[in-house]
Amino acid sequence: MAMITDPDDFFTKGCGRCERFATQACSTRPWIEGLNALRRICLELGLEETVKWAHPCYTHAGRNIALISAFRGDFRLTFMNAELLDDAEGVLELQGPGSRTPSMIRFTDVAQVGERAPVIAEYLRQLMRHAKAGTRAPKTARELDMPDELVEALDGDPELADAFRALTPGRQNSYVINLAQAKQPTTRTARIEKFRPRILAGKGAQER
Repeated sequence: MAMITDPDDFFTKGCGRCERFATQACSTRPWIEGLNALRRICLELGLEETVKWAHPCYTHAGRNIALISAFRGDFRLTFMNAELLDDAEGVLELQGPGSRTPSMIRFTDVAQVGERAPVIAEYLRQLMRHAKAGTRAPKTARELDMPDELVEALDGDPELADAFRALTPGRQNSYVINLAQAKQPTTRTARIEKFRPRILAGKGAQER
């Protein structure tokens, strides 16, 4: 099944990653009012809207700022480069047990978006300022020197993150090496999308 490339499709049909796409069983359906509210906040701040990893992604000054996603039990706004955020309100959560930096706001009720709108807007503005200034968080030691595109893909896709962490070190490294060979960020992003089914299947980059 082909993943979406138009952000409008996410809000009307879903992400295109499973057979529930464009049906009432899609994970976006119960949360659509809240998802649209998140979208409005991002667009009203002047963020550019695109699609990455089959989800609406919002960018500024050439940098990814935030990603919207929906699951059966909740929907989320994930902040990229969250290490730069001052989480004064303490609303950010870890994506999972293997995550190092709290980077997302999780919603279990569509009304929560309105309640948290000022905080959401403030955190987006913080990251927009950092993007315009070109500031980056200091790099922390990692077991693998993963490309930024892979780090962001794992942050925005909990299912992919869990599958990647379950791989053997050798298989993880096979993806890092392959992605490092690509010179352009767009090429690395495209390769990650292509690799997703293989990672979910527990395979390395060269395995069939």
